[in-house]
Amino acid sequence: MVSLTDFQRIGVGLVGFGLFFILFGMLLYFDSVLLAFGNILFLSGLVFIIGFRRTFTFFFQRPKLKGTSFFMGGVLIVLMRWPLLGMLLEAYGFFTLFRSFPQHPAPRRDMSAPG
Repeated sequence: MVSLTDFQRIGVGLVGFGLFFILFGMLLYFDSVLLAFGNILFLSGLVFIIGFRRTFTFFFQRPKLKGTSFFMGGVLIVLMRWPLLGMLLEAYGFFTLFRSFPQHPAPRRDMSAPG
């Protein structure tokens, strides 16, 4: 089991509540207050989990600057009460930011085919 510090546990809770509020805001026809609250909780939870410096260096790397600008622009537009446009920008920025994360392992030659 992975041991977490108290700050990381708080961060996991904040990220969980942030995702809950974002999902609940989308279910309630893009309620801008719930979406904005979810965005703030999600980002603050991320800072609690990995730290301020690592969060800053993750978002502001040169290859990820396009995704960061769309994601943060979407957060700003949601805060300005344009929830649908903001969530579309956030989704595009999120996929652009985390596009390189699911590294697929190389196909193994010794695996048998199913069937």
